[in-house]
Amino acid sequence: MTATNPAVYTETLPNGFSFEMVEVKGGDFEMGSNDKEAFDWEKPVHKVSLSTFFMGRYPVTQDLWKAVMGIDNNPSFFRGDRRPVEQVSWHDAQLFVSKLNDLLGKPSAYCLPSEAEWEYAARGGARSGNFKYAGGNKLSELGWFDDNGHGETKSVGLKLPNELGLYDMSGNVWEWCEDQWHDDYNGPAPTDGSAWVDREEGSNRVIRGGSWYDYAQYCRPTIRDYN
Repeated sequence: MTATNPAVYTETLPNGFSFEMVEVKGGDFEMGSNDKEAFDWEKPVHKVSLSTFFMGRYPVTQDLWKAVMGIDNNPSFFRGDRRPVEQVSWHDAQLFVSKLNDLLGKPSAYCLPSEAEWEYAARGGARSGNFKYAGGNKLSELGWFDDNGHGETKSVGLKLPNELGLYDMSGNVWEWCEDQWHDDYNGPAPTDGSAWVDREEGSNRVIRGGSWYDYAQYCRPTIRDYN
């Protein structure tokens, strides 16, 4: 029996701009890492059970950002419509999501992923090959990092996707998650895939995936940091 490819949903804005969302079938996975490269903040490894959700095929690009926020609104330092938007705060990302939902007339349809959802999707979800990076073991084929990034972001989709057909989840730009930062998964972290939000407003928020200026170690699906 051959597994069917993940479902892909195309969303179209009122101005005609469209983007793709990929279905991530729910399931159980072991979140975190005990690998020799893993940091304490990737531990302890713990089981998480997620419901099905959708994830953007690519990081939010500058042309998508402008289609939602306005043609003159582009905070990115490295300009290019198909490059990922950068220089955006967590609050900027929340405003983008809010405006996107308003434009589509779909309250709460779109949101930032929880870091459990992000990691599960980056690792390939139920189709995971248990690779070191998002989609394989050779980062140069999958993403942009310090060895091949030439000191800048790159257009999305130029490297190989992961098992779900998601691109640029290892490297290129760090990606915001909904969660507040915790120094490790003791506490304990939620086991249902929901965002871990239990602190006062203003707390640091989680970023995932590494970027063009990071070492390969920081582009693993389990790596987590904050801003």
